[in-house]
Amino acid sequence: MSLIPSFFGSRRQSNIMDPFLLEIWDPLMDFSFSSEPQFARETSALANTRVDWKETPEAHVFKADLPRLNKEEVKVEVEDDRVLQISGERRVEKEEKKDTWHRVERSSVKFLRRFKLPENAKMDQIKAAMENGVLTMTVPKVEVKKLDVKSIEISG
Repeated sequence: MSLIPSFFGSRRQSNIMDPFLLEIWDPLMDFSFSSEPQFARETSALANTRVDWKETPEAHVFKADLPRLNKEEVKVEVEDDRVLQISGERRVEKEEKKDTWHRVERSSVKFLRRFKLPENAKMDQIKAAMENGVLTMTVPKVEVKKLDVKSIEISG
């Protein structure tokens, strides 16, 4: 027996007597009634830029979500003390006197993230690319030479 009509999304079929039912249906959950203005959500999302950092055998790879920014608004720098710095700024369009603005919700925002790179990072070979609002930085690693190990036969 379904307690939730199917037109409210693909919720699992459940029984009211199911003691393990943890999903509580909220009829208003698909509607946006947030008291937080849209520009505040955009500003906090960019100011709290999320960055993933993974290490592969060849490199350290950083990926940052930078929605609605283009590469001219983003700066990637490396400081002497092995610090990778990502910064940027989105500016609001300048208002012209001849235009009539009905609503302005987008705001200017700045962000800055810094990462201390490990000793095995090749600081002079860092590459950065931006595609679909995702900044990808690749920091190659210094190759670790494998030691030649020779087996020595034990006599005796």
